[in-house]
Formats: sequence, structure tokens, C-alpha cells
Amino acid sequence: MIGATVKIRKSGNSNILTLPKEIKPTAKEFTVFQGRDGEIVYTPKKTNPFKDEKWVQAHEHSTQKEAFGGSDFDTEFSD
Repeated sequence: MIGATVKIRKSGNSNILTLPKEIKPTAKEFTVFQGRDGEIVYTPKKTNPFKDEKWVQAHEHSTQKEAFGGSDFDTEFSD
């Protein structure tokens, strides 16, 4: 589906944009942003793992292996 047009409806103090039936949402909750040029963007709401205490505790002392191996160089710091 390309270029569908929707109109804003008012319901109380809210504005409603109805999705065309061809769009099948994959999430139940979305974060909405409005850009400088007036575009409206909805993105599926996701949790931030860095704010999840269990995730942070499980990965607190994890280290990342260098992709290329070998020793550090220049201004990198090693443990």
C-alpha cells in the first residue's frame, strides 16, 4: 500500500488517525513523535534493556571480545 490518505477526527480533547485496513499493526502500544515538518511517526513501544535491573545485573561484568583480535593500539584502553 502506497500513499493512503487519512483524516484527523476529534474525540473529546484527542485527535484520532485511523489506520487503513491494509496496515496490520504488529504491536499494541506505540510511541508517537511529530517532526519539524509536521510529519507524524508512530513506532512500536519497546522496553529499554539498560533500564531493566535484571538485565543490568546479568550483564554487569560482561566484556566484549574484539572482532579483529590482537592487541589494542593508539588511544584505546585495555583492562
